[in-house]
Amino acid sequence: VEVARWGTPRAFDFEPKEHADFAPALGMEFETGAKLSGARFTFLRGDMARLHRALGQFMLDRQVQENGYTECVPPVLVRDGAMYGTDKLPKFAEDSFQTAIPLGFSRFGSELRQWLDEQRNLNPQRTISDERFDAEFAHVIERQQQENSELEKQQRRWLIPTAEVSLTASVMGDILDADTLPIRLTALTQCFRSEAGAAGRDTRGFIRQHQFEKCELVSIVKPEESEAEHERMTKCAAGVLEALGLPYRTMLLCTGDMGFGARKTYDLEVWLPGQGAWREISSCSNTGDFQARRMKTRYRPEGETKRTEFVHTLNGSGLAVGRTLVAVIENYQEADGSVTVPEALHPYMAGTTRLEPTT
Repeated sequence: VEVARWGTPRAFDFEPKEHADFAPALGMEFETGAKLSGARFTFLRGDMARLHRALGQFMLDRQVQENGYTECVPPVLVRDGAMYGTDKLPKFAEDSFQTAIPLGFSRFGSELRQWLDEQRNLNPQRTISDERFDAEFAHVIERQQQENSELEKQQRRWLIPTAEVSLTASVMGDILDADTLPIRLTALTQCFRSEAGAAGRDTRGFIRQHQFEKCELVSIVKPEESEAEHERMTKCAAGVLEALGLPYRTMLLCTGDMGFGARKTYDLEVWLPGQGAWREISSCSNTGDFQARRMKTRYRPEGETKRTEFVHTLNGSGLAVGRTLVAVIENYQEADGSVTVPEALHPYMAGTTRLEPTT
C-alpha cells in the first residue's frame, strides 16, 4: 500500500534510456565484471567509480552527522550464530555465500599430503584418471570429510548479505542498561548475495548484483520506543533520496511480502525513468523482539536490579549504493549520453560535475 510520495518525475525532452544501455560508455563495465567473476558482477572505472564512492560517503556522512548514528566498521565474515540471531538462517541459507574448509585444513590434511606424495613417488607417470588411483583418492577424501565435519561447524563463516547482521549481532548475548538505549549504528560495507531466488530477474544492468555496497542503519531500543524509531529510521533513509532530488514513494508492505522476522516494513521505491517504473531502493523493518529472543539480548529497565526484558531491533537501508547510482544516472541523464552530478555530491567529486561518455 502506498502511504506517501515525494517529488515529481522529470519531464524529459528526449526518450530516457535504461542505465544498461548508456552506462557502459561512462565506466560501468558489465563485460569486464563478467570476465572476472561471472554473471551479476560489474567493474566500475573512472568517474563512474568516483560517483559510486561519493554516494557511499555522502550516505554515511548524512546518517552520522545529521541523524546521530554511530559509524562502525564491522566484519563482513560472521559465524552461524550471527546469521541465525538476525533471522538469516536457516531460511535464507541458499541466498548467502559461505566459506569452505580448504582441502587438508584438518589434522588429517598432513596424512593426505603424505599419501599423495607417496603415490607420485611410486609411479610418476600415474595420472589422476587412473581408476585405482581415483578410488583410493575418493576414499581418502571421504575420511577427511568425516574428520572435518565438526571442524567445519566451528570454522565456517558467512559473507554478510547486509551489515544488519554484524551491527545487530554486536549486542548478541548482552544485558544492556536502560540508559544506553537507544543504540543507533550505521556502516557502509560490501554485501554478498547468491540471489538463488531471483534467477532470471534483472539479469541486465546494475540492479541485482552478487556483490554490492550498502549503507545500513540499525537501532536497538526499548519495546515502547520501537514504533516511533521505525518512523524515524524510514525518514532518515528517505532523506538521502530527497537530498539527491530523486522522486520516491513509501510503501507499507503486507505480511506476505515482509521478511519472516519483521512485524512491520516500509519499502522506499525510487523512480527509474529508463524503466518507467518504481524500484525498491530501501527496506526499513521493525523486527520487534524476534531477533532479540534469538540473540538472547535483553536490557534492564530503570530501577530494576534483577528483572530484564528483551530489546526491540530495527534495521533499514540508508541506502543501497548501487541502486542509488542507477537512480542518479537515469534521472540525471542528458540526450548526449552524459550525466549531471547532483549538487549534493559535488563536495565528494573533486570538481567533476558531469560524467562524459567515451567513444
